Amino acid sequence: MSSAAPSPPATVSGASYAAAAVTMAHYKAADSKREQFRRYLEKSGVLDTLTKVLVALYEEPEKPNSALDFLKHHLGAATPENPEIELLRLELAEMKEKYEAIVEENKKLKTKVKFLKEFMLKIISPLMTV
Repeated sequence: MSSAAPSPPATVSGASYAAAAVTMAHYKAADSKREQFRRYLEKSGVLDTLTKVLVALYEEPEKPNSALDFLKHHLGAATPENPEIELLRLELAEMKEKYEAIVEENKKLKTKVKFLKEFMLKIISPLMTV
């Protein structure tokens, strides 16, 4: 068996080495930013939510015509409410309560009007026959 002699190490000029070091530092910084962003997405629940929606799409027996619409629909249901929508919902609930109170007051007033009409008729009827 013959063994090949090891080749001498490749020489790198100073400029090439500096360029390679800068490029590696750039990639490390980019990797670090990507890793920070990935942790952010994981911590905020985005990765989990996206995974669930994509799994739901994968498991869908009849694939929708638009996968993007499917994602939008399912993500819309899974995301927190827009603060403006929540305010509108609260306002709607308040308006419903006010409406119900007004309907109840209206019923009571109609009952009073009916009672007063009957009372007035009892008082006026004998006077009309005289």
